[in-house]
Amino acid sequence: MKRHLYSLVLSLLGVLLMYAVGVAQTTPEQAKEQLVPSNTSLGQCYAQVFVPPVFERKAVQELKREATEQIEVVPAKYEWTEQTVMVQEPTERIEVVPATYEWVEERVLVKPASTRVEVVQAEYEDVSEDVVVKPAHSVWKKGSGPFQRIDHATGDIMCLIEQPPTYTTVSKQLLKSPAQTRTIEVPAEYMTIRKRVVKTPATIRTVKVPAQYKVIKVAKLSEAARTNRVPVEAEYQTVEKEIQVRAGRMEWQPVLCETNVTPEIVAQVQRSLQQAGYDPGKIDGRLGTQTMSSLDSYQREKGLPVGSLTFETLESLDIRLDGAFGNGSR
Repeated sequence: MKRHLYSLVLSLLGVLLMYAVGVAQTTPEQAKEQLVPSNTSLGQCYAQVFVPPVFERKAVQELKREATEQIEVVPAKYEWTEQTVMVQEPTERIEVVPATYEWVEERVLVKPASTRVEVVQAEYEDVSEDVVVKPAHSVWKKGSGPFQRIDHATGDIMCLIEQPPTYTTVSKQLLKSPAQTRTIEVPAEYMTIRKRVVKTPATIRTVKVPAQYKVIKVAKLSEAARTNRVPVEAEYQTVEKEIQVRAGRMEWQPVLCETNVTPEIVAQVQRSLQQAGYDPGKIDGRLGTQTMSSLDSYQREKGLPVGSLTFETLESLDIRLDGAFGNGSR
């Protein structure tokens, strides 16, 4: 809703601006004529509307590329000649006379004499021994006599018997000789090696190196480079442009107003705007803000006069009023 109000306000401002420009550019006589419409009919409403400018698409010639000059470079010409040039100046170099070596044998101590301590492990022997598992003891056992028990009123016969001890044979190790240490002398170890030793040390000497020359081919300039300027004509292209053939203007036109409009006509306008793809809001037969906003958008896109509900707009919406307004209706 706010967007429609904003669009409507911008449209009204545009119409007022065009009206102010038109008034500023008219003579007093023309200004007097613009205050009221001419060629009017009774019972008809009129309003000043902005008739948009008319454009035509025309093919025009436009400059695509300005006239210029093309510069052609003619390269220089050379000829080849042979020339002897020094590629390396005379110099001196230092040579190293390497040292000389010889092989000699030498006995080298690799491990000095020492002692080491050895541990002599303890010695054991295996022996068997009977070990008492359960000592001798006495136990009571039920006995029997010449007379048996006649009934349960008499007691049992009990005897105290001695049980011998119980033994088991176990094997165990007894120390025969304890562990001890002994010291052993370890003799020194030697190795005979063969090594390379300097017989005569290295020396240096200076050697003169002569200059070196080479015959090469040299390009010699026979003709200097130059430039040629070739004029290039301007290039044009044909493009289509929209050219204004009639400026926008303010003019009086018959319109629908409260005097000559009915809710049925407004509802018909709202339905036609809706069918054309515009949103007039609720179909209520009232020229509300949203209806006027969608009407303004329709008029601008169709190139119709903007500002009021003109008869030209009704014709564009295919609304027929059946001559209800006399000569003013179209």
